[in-house]
Amino acid sequence: MKKTPLQIVKERFGNKAALIEALQKFTHEDLWVNRLNSEKGLEHVSNAKLLRLHDTFSAVKEQFGNRFKLIDAILEAENRSKDTGYRERLEKYPVPRLFDLYRSVTRRKNREDKAKKD
Repeated sequence: MKKTPLQIVKERFGNKAALIEALQKFTHEDLWVNRLNSEKGLEHVSNAKLLRLHDTFSAVKEQFGNRFKLIDAILEAENRSKDTGYRERLEKYPVPRLFDLYRSVTRRKNREDKAKKD
């Protein structure tokens, strides 16, 4: 049976406060686009969403280091490295959206490369 988000939080972090503390490490300018409601904060976000955010930020931090390198990787994968307008638009996107875009672009590129070989 699949574990609930609360069970996963308790297993990996102990409690929700520890998960929020782990997410706070990613809230600097290199990764985080501040769109958080200051009245509510991360304490009112669901466990599932917090876990998804933590996994995404961890993967981006490990693979790229910061969001600007992720943007560069997206532009490189789409062969649009010199397109400044597109870069400016991507810089407004939050990290989860950028990471999802990167994964879809690389999957599409791999599929096209495989089709060319066949």
